[in-house]
Amino acid sequence: MSVVASMPPAAAAPRETSALTGRFMNPYLAGFGLGLVLLAAFLIMGRGLGATAASASVVAWLTGLVAPEWTANNPALKNYYAEPPWINWTFYLVVAAFVGAWVSAKLAGRIRWRVEGGPHATIQMRYALAFAGGAIAAFGARLAKGCTSGQALTGGAQLNLGSWVFMLAVFAGAYALALLVRREWR
Repeated sequence: MSVVASMPPAAAAPRETSALTGRFMNPYLAGFGLGLVLLAAFLIMGRGLGATAASASVVAWLTGLVAPEWTANNPALKNYYAEPPWINWTFYLVVAAFVGAWVSAKLAGRIRWRVEGGPHATIQMRYALAFAGGAIAAFGARLAKGCTSGQALTGGAQLNLGSWVFMLAVFAGAYALALLVRREWR
């Protein structure tokens, strides 16, 4: 296994469309499948999708192993500390998402260890940016009391105006940022 920081443009593989032998699944089929998973969550569990509760329960459990009294009194963690993470159904949702992603990547032949980035991005830079982006996203999810999947998928499916405004802002922000950083990928 090798770690690849970037691929020269001449070595880039063409984008294939077959779900099993290619690199990417049909986005409409994937979206339809995700909609069915969301519908099943509403029908079976009585609530939509979201991953924040799972990560919060794991953090509360791990913190409780070291400082149980502090965790039990912490306003952000005390509600998640009452039960171990494996009692929370969203824990299994996140585990199943990882397993499903691995199966999908395996079927598409995309499992390999590498760090992708543009020709100007070092591996250390990619790791630093990924860590910083993850920390910002985690902070934002805790601040908003929910994650992007909960806001966009669950709120959007319920036609919540705030969820639709949120998703429009996410896409607008992503496109604006892409204009600023696209030279890194050339």
